[in-house]
Amino acid sequence: MTWWVRVLVGIGALALVGVLGFNLLKKQIAAVVFNSFVLERVGTDPSAELPDGLHVYMCGTGSPLPDPSRAGPCIGVLAGERAYVFDVGSGGVRNLGLMGFPTAKLEAVFLTHLHSDHFDGLGEMLLNAWIAGSRADPLSVYGPPGIVSVVDGFNAAYEVDGGFRTAHHGREVANPEGRGGAAIEISMPTDQTGSSIVFADQDLKVTAIRVSHEPVDPAYGYRIDYKGRSVSISGDTVYSETFAAASSGVDIMFHEALDPELVRKIGDAMLARGALVAAKIFSDIPDYHATPEDAAKAAAEAEARALVYYHTIPPMPVSFLEPLFLEGVDKEYDGSVTIGQDGFLYSLPAGSDRIIFDGLL
Repeated sequence: MTWWVRVLVGIGALALVGVLGFNLLKKQIAAVVFNSFVLERVGTDPSAELPDGLHVYMCGTGSPLPDPSRAGPCIGVLAGERAYVFDVGSGGVRNLGLMGFPTAKLEAVFLTHLHSDHFDGLGEMLLNAWIAGSRADPLSVYGPPGIVSVVDGFNAAYEVDGGFRTAHHGREVANPEGRGGAAIEISMPTDQTGSSIVFADQDLKVTAIRVSHEPVDPAYGYRIDYKGRSVSISGDTVYSETFAAASSGVDIMFHEALDPELVRKIGDAMLARGALVAAKIFSDIPDYHATPEDAAKAAAEAEARALVYYHTIPPMPVSFLEPLFLEGVDKEYDGSVTIGQDGFLYSLPAGSDRIIFDGLL
């Protein structure tokens, strides 16, 4: 028997022993895994380990198009101890939980506009915030005109469920006075600034920015400033000078983008197969989204330190498609460019110029 045959036989024997050992001990192994990776983490707040600063949780980077790796548009922001969520697309709430976002601290949800893919996870968000925080007051939900109807609808839809939970867990856990959301309509001033400070204190400022997503009107982006660090979130928009100006000097610009050439090719394929309704939708949507180059142009004009794409269209199931999406971007913007993914966490420590990245999922 040659030496390499002996090696193969030895490896095979070890593998067999390993398989047999695993089958005999898999219950014990499972118990160790459960104790180590579940019980040790239950009830902890991973965000408590983060430095004081601005932290951005990418809980949803996708679109309404099916994408197994991306939830609907959703961005969580932790400013010091204060937690906020900007848009809450389907699946985003569960990603926040997986990422260790402190839902119990959530102070408000901000909606960029009232397309359903940006708020179809709101019911789950309101429920989680209510129970996790044992809230005594409804969660504030900010948004453009029409927000009252949206929030009232979710409150009505979850009313029966809320009654069951109070009956089961008691008022200490599920106080009916704190269930649901309280809508707050953001109105823009009539001047030409195109932005409005939603609230501000010594350390934190949240600004709503008028963007263009017609026929959806109004639609807003947001800027968040905390202790010298800042980010902006575009929501859905075509290229917007107003958004670029309001984002001046941000550490990171989070911008939506649609690649019109890739979308056109998908639409053409649908048309060739007789899927006329879907083809019509694909021919319509490019006119109210920014192209990747548009977003890069906005980042360059704002002199943003970094650009992160989210709410990307179409889905890119494999990373080697990303160069197609980013073609021409480097001609518009020479800063750091990333196509965001669910689970990305960007940390901007106060008193520093560092941008720290972590992939939590």
